[in-house]
Amino acid sequence: MNRHPTAAAAVWLGLDLRWAYGSLLPALWRSTRCVQRAQDVLHDAFVRYALAGRHGAIAQPHAYLRVVARSVLADYLAQERRFVALPDLEGIADQPGSGAAPEESLLLFTAPSAEALADLQQRLAAVQRTIEGLPPRCREVFWLCRVEGHTQPEIAERLGISLNMVERHLMRALLDLRAARELLQP
Repeated sequence: MNRHPTAAAAVWLGLDLRWAYGSLLPALWRSTRCVQRAQDVLHDAFVRYALAGRHGAIAQPHAYLRVVARSVLADYLAQERRFVALPDLEGIADQPGSGAAPEESLLLFTAPSAEALADLQQRLAAVQRTIEGLPPRCREVFWLCRVEGHTQPEIAERLGISLNMVERHLMRALLDLRAARELLQP
């Protein structure tokens, strides 16, 4: 089979990245109905795949990545179920016997405890330290992708680096952030 010279560049740890982004990512999107969530799931699956460390022993890396992505997706969905939408606050203060002004009723549902605020502040500080500890180019790639929402090809063109380097910088940032998250989990 005669392949284009850049075909080898699209393979990472035995995975065809064109397949991952052309087939697996749309499948994840159909499950999540959110492009950003599907990208998060795929990138977290890449991280788990990379951390597995036994890439040579995996006979079918695409099937393995698909299973890993399903596991990551299940984790995301389980995390989403922990969050509950706020009840409809209109009319709560008007109910007989509530005696609360509408602003006070809203505070009952939205004001976190002091412990929750302290925990959140510590987690945000750890994330900030992790991001600030990244090499400058890695931090810039992460910011452009995850905060400003640029695609990887856009970032590569904007910074004048290869798509492979963009992916490496993102992987480094995600690995560092995952390590920081694991340290903060109880």
